[in-house]
Amino acid sequence: MITRYSRPEMRAIWTDENKLKLWLQIELLASEALVKEKTVPAGDFAKIKAGCDKWFADLPGLVARQRELEKTLNHDVIGFTTAVAEAINDPASRWFHFGLTSSDVGDTCYAAQMTQSADLLVADVQLLLKSIAKRAQEHKFTPCIGRSHGIHAEPTTFGLKLALMHDEFGRALRRLKTVRDVVAVGKVSGAVGTSAHLSPRVEAHVCKQLGLAPAPIATQVVQRDIHAEFQTTLAIVGASIERWAVEFRHLQRTEVLEAEEPFTKGQKGSSAMPHKRNPITWERLTGLARVLRGNAVAALENVALWHERDISHSSVERIIFPDSCTLLDYMFGLLIRLMDGLVVYPANMRKNLALSLGMWNSQTVLLALIKKGLTREAAYQLVQDAAMKTWEVKHAGRDDADFVEQLKSNPEVSRHFKKGELEKLCSLDFHFKEVDNRFKKLGL
Repeated sequence: MITRYSRPEMRAIWTDENKLKLWLQIELLASEALVKEKTVPAGDFAKIKAGCDKWFADLPGLVARQRELEKTLNHDVIGFTTAVAEAINDPASRWFHFGLTSSDVGDTCYAAQMTQSADLLVADVQLLLKSIAKRAQEHKFTPCIGRSHGIHAEPTTFGLKLALMHDEFGRALRRLKTVRDVVAVGKVSGAVGTSAHLSPRVEAHVCKQLGLAPAPIATQVVQRDIHAEFQTTLAIVGASIERWAVEFRHLQRTEVLEAEEPFTKGQKGSSAMPHKRNPITWERLTGLARVLRGNAVAALENVALWHERDISHSSVERIIFPDSCTLLDYMFGLLIRLMDGLVVYPANMRKNLALSLGMWNSQTVLLALIKKGLTREAAYQLVQDAAMKTWEVKHAGRDDADFVEQLKSNPEVSRHFKKGELEKLCSLDFHFKEVDNRFKKLGL
């Protein structure tokens, strides 16, 4: 499992210690509300609180005792309530967990854990955006070839490529903030959600103190479409990471080598071939995004439960919640490190740009001829013929292949342009005239 590689703060959210701490808080808040409801005597609540405080001070001890009891009871929440009753050691323990069902505790706990995790993931994206913005500004006008279908298209800048990445992770930030609010929903409404044994005021009190909203309506559980939305959001954000991992993996290929992930001192690339510097971290991110998608599918399958609840979702969630949160946190840590240390090769970008012999100007010339009065079909044919002849010269092994020269050598083309006009049109400046405006529009 990847959990041990994520940040300690994220791992701590999904420990049994934090889970049982939250369970204690939920139960204590419910008992506190029941005092206000005049159901639980204040004196008994004081004894309940004293028992809970004992376990608050010794969460590892509570975990150990709960696990020991669960071996016999075969029920995690009853193991927990029994351990707390032992600590209360008084008839007042009868009020502990009064009117609640296990999912009141478990689902409200999940809501708290998901919101805590979302807060950390939001912070991750904010750090990543700063890193991307810095590198985008650094390479704002670093020219490189744009590719469609993997084939040279028109020039762009490496800064624009990174600006696009920044924009995508801006959407990731909005998604995480939105889903944080979606999952911030608890429930303390009993065995089938009717609030028959607990006033809605109890639920409202518990949820408010935990920073959650009460579910407007529930069964025994909070409905799992909410949890599926959380998991699918993590998967979408993971897919964005994968999208850029694939981009930079391609850019690191030997015959391209426009950018490269940092290769640290002492690092080895291959057990067999000492020369290798492989894009292993980008590849790792690509693979881990698949795990997030798999967990999202499992969450979607958890939506359909029998009637007011079955338990088929529970075993799944014990795996996918901690794994997806800690995994995405880990992926962000890797991505930030990669962006901070990304090695960029502007000279190779210019070298690759030259490989298409100026043919990236084909659309510019096509549109210029249309403006001169030619039909699109006629203009297209002239430009395509010049491009094909340029390739023929190149493939013949000659070193004088040049798209602009081919155009100038054709009277049907050259007669439409003044001296120097084609050269001025076929320039990087022409393609990059809106780069500044694009950066301003994106707030970079």
